[in-house]
Parts: sequence; C-alpha cells; structure tokens
Amino acid sequence: MSRATPFKMRFVHLDLKGAPPKVSYLSEVFPLFHALGANGLLIEYEDMFPYEGRLMLLRAKHAYSPSEVAEILRLAKLNELEVVPLVQTFGHMEFVLKHAAFAHLREVALFPNTLNPHEAESLALVKDMIDQIMGLHRGARWLHIGCDEVYYLGEGETSKQWLQQEQNSLAKLCLSHVQAVASHVLAQHPGTTPLVWDDMLRDIPQEQLKASGVPQLVEPVLWDYGADLDVHSKIFLMGKYQECGFQRLWAASAFKGATGASQALPPIEHHVRNHEQWLQVVVSGPVDTLQGIILTGWQRYDHFSVLCELLPVGIPSLAACLQSLVHGGFAEDVKLRVEHFLGVPSLEIMDTVSEGAGSFPGSDIHALVIQVSLHLRSSVDTLLERNSLLSRWSNLVQQLEAALQLAFYPDTIEEWLEENVLPSMQRLQGLLQDLGEAATPLPLPLPPPPSSCWDTGQNP
Repeated sequence: MSRATPFKMRFVHLDLKGAPPKVSYLSEVFPLFHALGANGLLIEYEDMFPYEGRLMLLRAKHAYSPSEVAEILRLAKLNELEVVPLVQTFGHMEFVLKHAAFAHLREVALFPNTLNPHEAESLALVKDMIDQIMGLHRGARWLHIGCDEVYYLGEGETSKQWLQQEQNSLAKLCLSHVQAVASHVLAQHPGTTPLVWDDMLRDIPQEQLKASGVPQLVEPVLWDYGADLDVHSKIFLMGKYQECGFQRLWAASAFKGATGASQALPPIEHHVRNHEQWLQVVVSGPVDTLQGIILTGWQRYDHFSVLCELLPVGIPSLAACLQSLVHGGFAEDVKLRVEHFLGVPSLEIMDTVSEGAGSFPGSDIHALVIQVSLHLRSSVDTLLERNSLLSRWSNLVQQLEAALQLAFYPDTIEEWLEENVLPSMQRLQGLLQDLGEAATPLPLPLPPPPSSCWDTGQNP
C-alpha cells in the first residue's frame, strides 16, 4: 500500500447533539486536528445552532451564540480547517419534531424522528433551517443535509394512501424529498453543493436513481464504521453510483461513537482497522472518485440516546486514525508519530489503557475517565478498601468533574456522571452500609435527574 494518503480531504466530524464542547476547548484541539492531518470539519450543530424567529425554540440550553459560531469558524480558518455544516432535513429530526409546535409534521405521530414529506410546511421548515445555517456559513463549499436512517418513512397515513397509487414507491418518496431539499440549496446558495448520507440510496434500483435527477444535485457520503468492512462491496457500490450519474463521492469512517450506544472508551484497534479498510477501498476502486473521507465521532446514536465517548477521550483514537490516513497505514513509525503528538510514552491500540497521561488537550479527562471506567466497578465488586474506598473514588470523581468543567457545559457533566459514575457510587455506598459502615452522603454535587424531555419538550 502506498505510504501517502489517497484521501485529499480529511474532515473531522463534531457531533454536537451531545456533550457539545465549549469554544475554549475547541480552540485547543483545532491546532491538534490540523497537526494530525485534518483539513476540514463537519459540524453537526443540531440544537446547538443559534436559530432565530420561530425556530428559536430549537436551541439547547447552552446553544452557541452567533458570535460563538463566528469564533468557531475563525478558529477553524486559522488552523486551515474547512467547515462543512450539517443540518438534518428528513430523518433524525427528533430535536425539531419533539416540540409541540412541530409535532404535526411527523411522518408517524408517535415518533419524532422522521419528517412527513407530504406536508408543504415540512419543506418550508427545512428551507428555513438551511437558510439560517447558511446565513452564518456564507461561502461554504458544501452543506450536508443528512437524509440518513429515515425510519418509519411510508408508515404515516398520508404516505400509505400515496403508496397505493400506481407508480408510487418508497424510493420515489425518498428521492422526491431529497430532490426538493437539494434544489433549494443549489438555487438559494449558489456555489454550495449538498452532501447526503448514502444509506437510503444504496438499495434503490439503478435506473430509478438515475432517472430521479438526484445524482446531478448531491454528492453521496458512503458510510461504514466496521472493522471488517467489505472492500469489494464498497467498490461495487461506488461503480453503481458512478453509472447512475453521481460525479463525486465521499467516504465516512468513525473514530468514536460507533461501537456501542453507551460506550465510555473507544476501542482504538477497531477504528484503526476501519480506516485501513477504507484505504484499501480508495486505492482499489475507481480512480479519483472519492473526494475525501469524513471521520465521524458520534456523541449520541440519536437525540434521545445516552452519551457515547466524550471528545477528549476519543482524541487518541482520532490521532491514530488520521495519521493512518496520512501515511497509508498504522506502521510502527506512524505509531511513534502519534505518541509524539499526544505526548504519551506508549499508545497500545489493542488496550484501552495507555501508559502516562499525555499532554494533549483534555488528556486529564482521558486519564481520569479511564480510571473511573475500568476500575470503579471492579473496586465496588471487591470492596478492597471499604471505608477508604468511598473516599478514594469520591476524590477522583471530583477531580474528573473539575476537569470536565473546563471543556463541557454543566448539563453534559451532569448527564455523563449520572450515566457512568453515580450508579456505581450509590452501589458502593449501599454495600458499605450493608457491612455496617457508617452512612456517608455521596459527595457528588449531582441534582436529581431532570424530568423526561419527552414530557417537557426540553433539550436533554
């Protein structure tokens, strides 16, 4: 394999629908992204975007302000990272359709994930979201319009009636909405090309895809996060898309958030292998077809799901993956480069634990999360130190909370601790009490869990 990357564009995905980093933390990691070989960012704002007017209710509690978005773009430009914004326009619309004001635009009334493509108001809503996003990203060469995992499409009452008509199909319904959204982008924002995730396109018959006109409007992003990615099937799919008329294609890998909905630590070996497989695809497939690769870093599987690995914890995996792309694989000399960038004495990709804390932004969070994730539960199970055990873990958790405060907003810290720490601490205290130890109040400053966002309409 060539020792030079065939991927000219290497975009790091920032999934802001969970654990959105403070701008101050982004200012620290952007230079590292650039040094590691990234030259772009795919920013999935979701409810962190400062929507205005009737869309203001979409904002999360700690949504970025317009000036913060401008600062993120400034920092990205300073570090030679081209920004591609992402706005969901079909599936994964929970952050919009959970609100009572837009609930009537759901494809299926019970589920807020899919937009009803038959409603004229649905397209108007999507256009408004796109125009506001583009208003703060003028000159962006690409806009990602999502369109992945459009669950329950065709199961709404209007869709069922529409599908009974001759010549109508789920594929036609999907393509018509993509065509409408993409046409708006091209008409209102000249010079900006829409990107779409490709999973809804893969199984559509070639002739139907070709006749839809969609291949002239969008660039598909072929995503696969598996360590055992099927290289030959990907090359075949690329050929199909080319024959349908798509001029440019993209790949999407993953450096975190793709191996478990509640994962706390990324399996680095899995992600490195995923990138090595994508390297095989690009060097074996049609020449100059894949424009670039997006290294996804999912923070939630969907808007209502729990948190995946925090960004600082995923940095070593990202470093290994980016450097693998830059140098054509993860050989020993590449491993040494990664260790240098991270400031760690040793990076073992087959083991979650790396020797030394490192000196990269958020390395203290990484080190403390490893201790909590790998050792807290086992300590509870064995009760090695009884009373002193609770004090030890209480102190360590407080250190972790202090470190998290430098990178994340209070809601994220509260949620992560409730998900990953509080159950074990409560269990530990209970076990100690059962053994006759004096009751000790939990020292975690965690308020009671918020009421369900399904009931309140508030952002999780």
